[in-house]
Amino acid sequence: MTKEMKSAAAGQRWLSAVLRSREGNLVLLIAVLTLLTTSLNPRFISPQSLKDLMLNVSIIALLVLGQTVIILMRQIDLSISSIAGITAFFSGTLFINYPGIPSLAVVLIAILAGLLLGGVNAALIAWGRIPALITTLGTLYIFRGANYAWVHGRQVNAVNVPGSFLAIGTSTFVGIPILTWIVLILLVVFAIGLRQYRVGREFYAIGSNPNAAVLAGINVSRRLATGFLISGAIAGLAGALWLARFGTVDATAAEGIELSVITSTVVGGVAITGGVGSVVGAVLGALLLSVFSSTLVFLRVPSFWQQAFQGAMLLLAIAADAYLAHRHALRLRVKWSHV
Repeated sequence: MTKEMKSAAAGQRWLSAVLRSREGNLVLLIAVLTLLTTSLNPRFISPQSLKDLMLNVSIIALLVLGQTVIILMRQIDLSISSIAGITAFFSGTLFINYPGIPSLAVVLIAILAGLLLGGVNAALIAWGRIPALITTLGTLYIFRGANYAWVHGRQVNAVNVPGSFLAIGTSTFVGIPILTWIVLILLVVFAIGLRQYRVGREFYAIGSNPNAAVLAGINVSRRLATGFLISGAIAGLAGALWLARFGTVDATAAEGIELSVITSTVVGGVAITGGVGSVVGAVLGALLLSVFSSTLVFLRVPSFWQQAFQGAMLLLAIAADAYLAHRHALRLRVKWSHV
């Protein structure tokens, strides 16, 4: 075999491996969707449109990181939108009540507040043994109701927030928004942590088989608590960045965003049954949905259809995961029958 033939064979194997992976398929779908939309409306890939796309997806992609950890363990966190909303307004009040406070201090305080609210979920789920769906649905409304009572019709405006802080949500570095850089850095941290470190592997083990995880000596309650603390802290950071992104915040900040986050995570290949998926795929899922929503806007499709399409994509992703799991189980059954 000649050198050229070996190179071609290696390229074909690499392409085949990429197309077999969920991440590769997502990249292909995003590319196809972008090309189709651009052919209908060339302004879709203008520099400003791409910047807006990256900014729009950044907050959801950030929340997807924490949600991925939760879903990997067969859990769910519905309270992230309320945590993000309350910490967004809290961040704004810090700037109002303490003029001159450093922006970094506000971000750290918002993360701490999110960590404490996530700790409520952690205590109820890990040690109170209340199902995550029920717990986070309850805290979703409790935190949002508390936020409405606290805000009481008030609003934080951009004039109350330092320009240096607002720049986080508008400025770019080498053409990429700073907000997007923050998400990319955390994406690398989460990707390495989940794959290379024991804690991350234990999240996968719990989602794959909780009983086997207990027999393997994993402290499941501690890991569940860790996951919800991480999710809360990420939601707190998202709240601070929400303020930087939009400048104006009231009691409705981030309302309903949890559905987009969960849809993005599942569409990105994180199995709702736990133990399968990656943060890279989940973030690509968020990007795919954002591109899809932008496509509908450019094509002037009514907004209510966007939610319908998101729901359809969620159902398709869950159905695909169920089908793949069934096929895998059949292959294992055939294999063991031959053995």
